[in-house]
Amino acid sequence: MRLLLIEDNVPLADELTALFTQNGYAVDWCTDGRDAAVMATSEPFDIIILDLGLPGRPGLTLLEQWRADGLDTPILILTARSSWSERITGLRAGADDYLPKPFHPDELILRLQALVRRRHGQRPSPTISVAGVVLDENGQSAWRTSNETPINLTRAEFAILRYLMLHPEHVIAKDRLLDHLYDSEHDRNPNVVEVHINHLRQKLGRGVIITQRGQGYRFGGDSVVA
Repeated sequence: MRLLLIEDNVPLADELTALFTQNGYAVDWCTDGRDAAVMATSEPFDIIILDLGLPGRPGLTLLEQWRADGLDTPILILTARSSWSERITGLRAGADDYLPKPFHPDELILRLQALVRRRHGQRPSPTISVAGVVLDENGQSAWRTSNETPINLTRAEFAILRYLMLHPEHVIAKDRLLDHLYDSEHDRNPNVVEVHINHLRQKLGRGVIITQRGQGYRFGGDSVVA
């Protein structure tokens, strides 16, 4: 999943980037509200983390403008402003969640996971379960319900499988996978996606991901036996 972090505290942003990357997110980071205003609407982000006290343009103004313009990306406010009135203002402006600083990293990750699952109609659970395959977001492992032995995934394998399982009825073009799994600074090599998908098939069975020739990939679950 591709994440936009808008935070002007550089040490904190560095820590958050490492945390998000470790948990399977591709992170783009900006420090200025003016840059954020453009970036949020020009790239296909799956979730946005927004600080309110930004140079250039206040976070609350950004939030109100994005929602007025129809941007429906889940947005979590992460800020030192912790009063009840400020929380209510942020939520009324269109935030999906509000977490005051200081915070525990595990709570932040769990809130992100909950927002993404809610966005895609998944039940509130640490696992994503679709068509006989279960993905554990915290353990970055997966298994078939017919054989409940967890199989460890690499960070890239986990990211690809999670995205496909969150869109089980869709054929996902390779370019779309690249857009959602890599940040803007990453070298996006289409061949790397094929390598990771082949590894997932070796671990979970060839039917877990189906190739639609000339179109992309589709999550197959248990539709084909390995």
